[in-house]
Amino acid sequence: MTENFWKDKYPVGVAAEINPDQYPNILAVLKESCQRFADKPAFSNLGKTLTYGEIYKLSGDFAAYLQKHTDLKPGDRIAVQLPNVLQYPIVVFGAMRAGLVVVNTNPLYTARELEHQFNDSGAKALICLANMAHLAEQVVPKTGVRTVIVTEVGDMLPTFKRLLVNAVIKHVKKMVPAYNLPKAVKLNDALAKGRGQSFTEATPSNADIAVLQYTGGTTGVAKGAMLTHRNLVANMLQVKALMGANLNEGCEVLIAPLPLYHIYAFTFHCMAMMLIGGHNILLTNPRDLPAVVKDLAKYRFTGFVGLNTLFVALCNNEDFRKLDFSSLKLTVSGGMALQLATAERWKEVTGCAICEGFGMTETSPVATVNPFSAIQLGTIGIPVPSTLCKVVNDDGQELAIGEIGELCVKGPQVMKGYWQRQEATDEILDAEGWLKTGDIGLIQEDGYLRIVDRKKDMILVSGFNVYPNELEDVLATLPGVLQCAAIGVPDEKSGEAIKVFVVVKPGESLTKEQVMEHMRANLTGYKVPKAVEFRDVLPTTNVGKILRRELRDEELKKLGKK
Repeated sequence: MTENFWKDKYPVGVAAEINPDQYPNILAVLKESCQRFADKPAFSNLGKTLTYGEIYKLSGDFAAYLQKHTDLKPGDRIAVQLPNVLQYPIVVFGAMRAGLVVVNTNPLYTARELEHQFNDSGAKALICLANMAHLAEQVVPKTGVRTVIVTEVGDMLPTFKRLLVNAVIKHVKKMVPAYNLPKAVKLNDALAKGRGQSFTEATPSNADIAVLQYTGGTTGVAKGAMLTHRNLVANMLQVKALMGANLNEGCEVLIAPLPLYHIYAFTFHCMAMMLIGGHNILLTNPRDLPAVVKDLAKYRFTGFVGLNTLFVALCNNEDFRKLDFSSLKLTVSGGMALQLATAERWKEVTGCAICEGFGMTETSPVATVNPFSAIQLGTIGIPVPSTLCKVVNDDGQELAIGEIGELCVKGPQVMKGYWQRQEATDEILDAEGWLKTGDIGLIQEDGYLRIVDRKKDMILVSGFNVYPNELEDVLATLPGVLQCAAIGVPDEKSGEAIKVFVVVKPGESLTKEQVMEHMRANLTGYKVPKAVEFRDVLPTTNVGKILRRELRDEELKKLGKK
């Protein structure tokens, strides 16, 4: 699609373009926002709130420590392995202010995954939670990491509460396995050493890498997407442009249940919300629904950022349904396909429509989003400002409006490439800057886009394309279904046959016959599954996205094909 096609697709008041060079780097945005919103709350966790002014001061203390008390140099990589705690923004912004490149690291990684990421990124420093320090003890000697900083969950809390929380986690809940890292520094000691010390504020160019964000772990070796300062600044401006009209500066309270080390939550809460002075409520363990609901009850929250599986779980929680949603005006969905049944249920429970968007780690991550003033359920919205989209066939030729093909994206938020993997970069990113998303979709006449499915998840039944998203959408409408997934399995007659997995809601029951009858009533013959399996749980990523790949691999093993 040409640039002109998109220009008149934006709602009144939304510019079709942003200036990605409005700020020289992320640090310029941080400084401006922390001055403008100095007394406004920035992040809250476990009952403690830090203002923007406090975040700026503490991140400066950490930057001073890194420059004065370690041998780290600008451009060095620092792995940040933390869940949603107050330490996260302090450490990330402090590392950037010292000129380091942040390598976001999943706290749930195994020793093998950590070793790969640390060696692949060339990380020289690591900050981790004490709960994971036993893994660091195993991994660090096999890598180039020389500086290790350890923190405990309650380290940012007032003294008595800090001691209590840390003691309970360590001695009562037994969540901190023994570890031996004699050269490791405690984060609070590092902040104390940096306090009051001067340091040289980094001045990276907009082309310099700000974050190495690893991706692709479920489809092969994880690769580091090089996200530059310009990429992330562009994306925060793009998000603000499409969402800003609905948000009041310095007034919004946003629930952050998704992990900040994941690009979706990182860009939304740490980047875009910084621009408007948003107050982010960090939920450390979103899987603990009773604790989540208890936290939510304390705030008159105006925004909620989540994904399909979390929305389903919350709407099925009786205490969640009793909360006061009168202030909620914004719910954003990403990370996985939003099912229509989920969107309708959320609206029914909270009174707030869900605004679905689309993105990838490689697009920093937001590429498209539904404008709040014109949400179209079932679509991923329109491209964010300064972004072009097109759909191509297997030969790379652009397809017409309404035709189904692979979605490609071009814009200032598209990554620089994969870290030290030129071949992998060339496979996904062409010389003109078009990024192949690996998603099958179409563009409507009105400019809204629909994703049909992941290219690699498509099922081929007797020559017909079947998309798991459609099957799961239908299955999710069957009363009693809590979660579901559809995959293709090898079949001698049809090439592939459809198998569905179902998790039944607590206290309810379903039979295979009921599932099949529902699918037959709503789908054409070749889309009806051949097999149904009931499970207690389905495998998910760290943010709750169902792993069809893992289910497929299990089936192939059963058949002796893997």
